[in-house]
Amino acid sequence: MKIGVIGTVGKWSSEQLADEIERLTGFRFLVGMNELVISGNQGKISARGMDLTEFDALVIKKISEQYSHDLMDRLEILSSLERRGVRCFSTPSAIAIAANRLTCTLRLLEALRMMKTPPRFYQASSSEMYGKVVETPQTETTPFYPRSPYACAKVYSYWQTVNYREAYNLFACNGILFNHESPRRGETFVTRKITRAATRIKEGLQDKLYLGNLDAKRDWGFAGDYVEAMWLMLQQPHPDDYVVATGQTYSVRQFLDEVFGYLNLDWHQYVAIDPKYFRPTEVDLLLGNPAKAKKVLNWQPKVSFKELARMMTESDWQLARKERLLKEHGQ
Repeated sequence: MKIGVIGTVGKWSSEQLADEIERLTGFRFLVGMNELVISGNQGKISARGMDLTEFDALVIKKISEQYSHDLMDRLEILSSLERRGVRCFSTPSAIAIAANRLTCTLRLLEALRMMKTPPRFYQASSSEMYGKVVETPQTETTPFYPRSPYACAKVYSYWQTVNYREAYNLFACNGILFNHESPRRGETFVTRKITRAATRIKEGLQDKLYLGNLDAKRDWGFAGDYVEAMWLMLQQPHPDDYVVATGQTYSVRQFLDEVFGYLNLDWHQYVAIDPKYFRPTEVDLLLGNPAKAKKVLNWQPKVSFKELARMMTESDWQLARKERLLKEHGQ
């Protein structure tokens, strides 16, 4: 089985799915292999680096066919700019991001088209495609209104997946994932940025936390729950597209309340607004309706917003405590 193993969902999926299969091969795209950290199941997981921007579809097809190919998950193909923390919603990296995302999805789909027995394909679409939302909550039929280079590229990948599914009878699914968080979330994402900073403040390692729009509302769920939905999509008799969400939305302020409150801190004393963290075109509200996933896939999100915030806070608190102890002992 082949799977994209970048990011918080990639790591969760590789670990969870390793229990379902004999051996899993993870293609890690566009980043150093030393960054791949997967706990447990190491004997079942092997990782290979592949920069899809450097290979045409025929080469990708040949490489992919070296391995068993029941499923292929195109989770994330990130540019090195994004991995180094360059804002993927801003224009300086827009050309690199668009070229990367657009060509990689298309090359993967072309590779599948040329295979005699193509694997089932999962494309990680994003709630960011809805952008300036035209209806709330958002469903599989809600029109897209992307508000960033990232979101525009995601819309392109979404429709290419639909096109190849219909034109070449591929088993290709789009999972429209709303915000999916976990303790493994990158520290440039607002949830992890908050839990990391709050716990460091608690341990006396940091004084301030700088954020942008505190009124932005998101449908935040647990990445581990969403991996289950992805797996279920690929077990269906027919391919389709699904919204994966909790059906509840919370503001950044509410996330601050949960995290700092759990630590018995008043976030108003530590949080400051920095205009550089505002997007050029804001996305004010995202709220998904997962009714289709619940009905067809028999899927339910298990981790609540409060449980998610506490899970992430506890994980980062452990890191902050270790950091403080090392600092106290001069290390």
